[in-house]
Amino acid sequence: MFTGIIESVGEIEALERTGDSARLKIRAPEWAASLAVGGSIAVNGCCLTIVERDAHSFSADLSAETLRCTAFGELSAGRRVNLERPLTAGKEFGGHFVQGHVDGVGRVARLEAAGSLDAPTSWLLSIRIPEGLERYAARKGSLAIDGISLTVAGLQEGVANFAIIPFTFAHTNVRDLAVGDGVNLECDILAKYLERLLESREEPAPSRLTIEELRKQGF
Repeated sequence: MFTGIIESVGEIEALERTGDSARLKIRAPEWAASLAVGGSIAVNGCCLTIVERDAHSFSADLSAETLRCTAFGELSAGRRVNLERPLTAGKEFGGHFVQGHVDGVGRVARLEAAGSLDAPTSWLLSIRIPEGLERYAARKGSLAIDGISLTVAGLQEGVANFAIIPFTFAHTNVRDLAVGDGVNLECDILAKYLERLLESREEPAPSRLTIEELRKQGF
């Protein structure tokens, strides 16, 4: 479980494919030595298991399912990625519940500075939400974009708008994004559970009619 509050930014050293899977190596000298093999870490919002590490880098394996559901396959060496360690007891909860289970890939539709170009006060980030996931986005609700807990400022025709403050712009990979780039998108878990509960109310109750009951009734 994570919060969507990015702790550090790493850099991809390599993404090596083997068949339909891959191994991702990330340079993170501030963290690598303290990480444990077998532990979890969120990379661009995707919960990954650390399989190797040294003093400067760590590696994680990407399954075919992970490559299918995320934007990792579009990244290459040199790209920066957002990092967050798992939530621990007593840790401040500053974002929203982020599982690290990516629901799909969104696309950057716009990234524009507000105010002076020399000293912007904020940025407007617009993400096109994949078909089928729009229903989980709500104005003033939360979405995780590449692992960043962001508040939806507006919604229009499948595009969600977010206001990015200078601190977030400077301390995440948002500053590297360009129109058309893919980003990992995780919808709010509360919305998904609520949808499932409502669906279960509409499902017909299982029939209690059995072969034995039919025999008792003379059939």
